[in-house]
Amino acid sequence: MRDRLDKIRAQVLEAIDSTSDEKALEDIRVRVLGRKGELTLILKTIGRLPLEERPEIGRLANRLKEEIEESIRARKEVLRRLYRRSQIEGLDLTLPGRCRPLGSLHPITQVMDEVCYIFERMGFTVVHGPEIELDFYNFEALNIPPDHPARDMQDTFYIDDKVLLRTHTSPIQARVMETQRPPLRIIAPGKVYRCDSSDTSHTPMFHQLEGLMVDRDVSFAGLKGVLTSFVQQVFDPDTHVRFRPSFFPFTEPSAEVDIQCVMCKGKGCRICSHTGWLEVLGAGMVHPEVFRHVGYDTERFTGFAFGLGIERIAMLKFGIDDIRLFYDNDLRFLQQF
Repeated sequence: MRDRLDKIRAQVLEAIDSTSDEKALEDIRVRVLGRKGELTLILKTIGRLPLEERPEIGRLANRLKEEIEESIRARKEVLRRLYRRSQIEGLDLTLPGRCRPLGSLHPITQVMDEVCYIFERMGFTVVHGPEIELDFYNFEALNIPPDHPARDMQDTFYIDDKVLLRTHTSPIQARVMETQRPPLRIIAPGKVYRCDSSDTSHTPMFHQLEGLMVDRDVSFAGLKGVLTSFVQQVFDPDTHVRFRPSFFPFTEPSAEVDIQCVMCKGKGCRICSHTGWLEVLGAGMVHPEVFRHVGYDTERFTGFAFGLGIERIAMLKFGIDDIRLFYDNDLRFLQQF
């Protein structure tokens, strides 16, 4: 009998809370508390229960009856207040409710999270650093002294002679190596800033992710293995990868990493300039001079580093041909992700 009373309580109270008019409330009252209602019949049969059960069941049934009556009164008062308000404000309570649109992560955030997850599964740890950086960490600690021509490769926002907005996330690597001894396996995601005019492929602010691995016997073959695995996870397992010789002041040897064009599958199109290949990141073995700046023994340790643009990866993954779409805040675009 107790289980039956509990079942009636759960069903009836839920039904009362979900009613939208007084007629439905009255139907519930009659069904439960009327002359032939469920609870009324239980009260009438208490006398046929064993003598020792009668007091408790009677007390529980009467308490439930009071609870249901009070819930009906309270719900009726709520409905009457809503009705009076609708008459004053001209609300139509019979109209269906309006669903508020749910937001989602920005496509850049989605790609950043995916890229970090892939490298974390390979054993890399995510680290962060300041966006307002010292010239020393942004350039000099990375083998780019004041008179180095590589500084012309990056148009920099200077705050004063020694402070700037970081042009890449590589300064985080220098900061980490300065305070930690090998072995290291880190990735450094974040915003970077350059004096670029806004066009289909450039913005003054964008996102990069740098990676660094330092240990004994780290090789270029290991670098190729890590980046090939990354590319095939973020794009497609059948994606072809190639490494081209290049130059970066903080790595030697250095390479550009290309993938088979995701648009034309290597046949040649406007996106890949009819070459069948797309550049996605740069990489190389850490230059010994960078190790000397942070006090690493270049005879004992070697390392590799790599860097990629998150917007570049996102544009290729989603087939987007204008980077500015990520920052125009047009909901028609953002709601597709």
